[in-house]
Amino acid sequence: MQNSLELVKLEGSPHLCTCTSLLSPRQHSLSPSLPAKTSITRISELQEKGTKTPSLSSHEEEIITARRALRTAGWTSVFYLITTDILGPFNAPYAFSQVGYVPGVILYVVMGAVACYTGLILWRLFVKLDSDRYPVKTYADLAERIFGKWFKHLCTVLQSIQLIIIVGTICLSNAQSIEQIATNNKICFSIAILIWALVGMVIGQIRTLKSYTWLANSSVWLNLIVIFASMGFVAHSPPNYASAAAAYGPAVASGPIQRSAFVSLPISAKVNGIMNMVYAYGGAMIFPERVLLFMILVGMIRPMDFWKGMVCAQMLICTVYMLYGVFVYAFQGQYTLPLAFQGVSRYAWQTMGNVIVMITGIFAAGLLGNIGIKIAYISIVEDWVGGPPLMSRKGRFIWTGMVILYWALAYIVGSAIPQVQTISSLVAAICIMQFTYTFPPLFLLGFDMVVDAAKNDPGDSWTSLSRWKRAMFSGRWWFKLFNFVLFLGSLTLAGLGLYGAVMVIKVTFENGAATSFSCASPV
Repeated sequence: MQNSLELVKLEGSPHLCTCTSLLSPRQHSLSPSLPAKTSITRISELQEKGTKTPSLSSHEEEIITARRALRTAGWTSVFYLITTDILGPFNAPYAFSQVGYVPGVILYVVMGAVACYTGLILWRLFVKLDSDRYPVKTYADLAERIFGKWFKHLCTVLQSIQLIIIVGTICLSNAQSIEQIATNNKICFSIAILIWALVGMVIGQIRTLKSYTWLANSSVWLNLIVIFASMGFVAHSPPNYASAAAAYGPAVASGPIQRSAFVSLPISAKVNGIMNMVYAYGGAMIFPERVLLFMILVGMIRPMDFWKGMVCAQMLICTVYMLYGVFVYAFQGQYTLPLAFQGVSRYAWQTMGNVIVMITGIFAAGLLGNIGIKIAYISIVEDWVGGPPLMSRKGRFIWTGMVILYWALAYIVGSAIPQVQTISSLVAAICIMQFTYTFPPLFLLGFDMVVDAAKNDPGDSWTSLSRWKRAMFSGRWWFKLFNFVLFLGSLTLAGLGLYGAVMVIKVTFENGAATSFSCASPV
């Protein structure tokens, strides 16, 4: 942590911005042509009046554009942004099949409430830490501002791993859709995954996110169509017994349909189901650059709009996922598939869901791949190596190579572990749990300790016990204790989730039909 804090008063804003001065020495400055005392807010006002202003960097132009848009944006914009970024709900019924009705409902509500709390933590920290002169542009920047550069690198690595695995999961789910559409499984399953990886290498050559915007928005409505249609389908058709047997083995997928308030399964299976719930609340953390920029600007202009949008979004996600999970599990019991819409037994209905989800899946994979490769490019090529800018000619060639490598890694992930339910829980335990539940309370704890330790500072350092006493026991010590307990609880759950994912992967390989890099299909 830092020995001292630099408090910068934002021009035109009542907020104070806490910036790093020792352990995180990186200086975020405005462009050289921009006077130090000229704020982004002031430049925005001058531009609207037609007054000539200094040249701006691309990041400063983006902030000004966002400020103009947010003057007409309300809480519904926050609501839409958060719900758009959340991952698909199709694994919610599988989560209920692993824990039962009662634990499933309780956990979805509790984890939704905690996810809302941690989202508000991030909003508060961005309000405190961001400024025109010292902008916080990414989730990793926030980590660096509080704990130093090593924590920034940790967040960057975890975020890159998360995006690669999720893109691999999308390739895997789309391959399963191809297998179900192609009757009698005429396509080698590993080749089916490779097809989508090759498609990703083509669409991944797009470097700007603008090309994906309308596609991402339309995929939300297409997913809703699949949700409601599959609810009607499972209510009027038996489970897909053949696909359930291929996914879980005949020992699990056998006998009459069974539903239970409390499911009697090994702890590893239950934790695996919980990690699939975590997967539901982790989507917003995949887009920190866009989401958090929106968060800080809305929070500074109309603070209550972000609160209202965040709470309403989390309530909708919790309600829709929970109702969809309960409904499908009530009709399919232990035969519930990891992708619920594939549990429909009638071929025509099954194909409808598969075709729509393949379309939305490739939209999502292209968007996530674009963001993941940009994170890697900026962090590795530009920051670590000092390479050319992304939009330069040399950057074009490097980008092409990184796209091919990225999608090749996604193919390896999807083909090595051809189990949607376990790979989802694996990425939830390793990455999503940290970004959504573990890191935010740790960030707030660290921030509060630094601020409280700086009060009445006699000049001691973090090697002195006196500074630690002020940091921990002055101010709201009980709130620090709460966040510390939440951090430890989330970290423990992530460890249990990793154990559960590994154990279920082992059991599924022993009982299921699919194996690594094979032609056998898991559906």
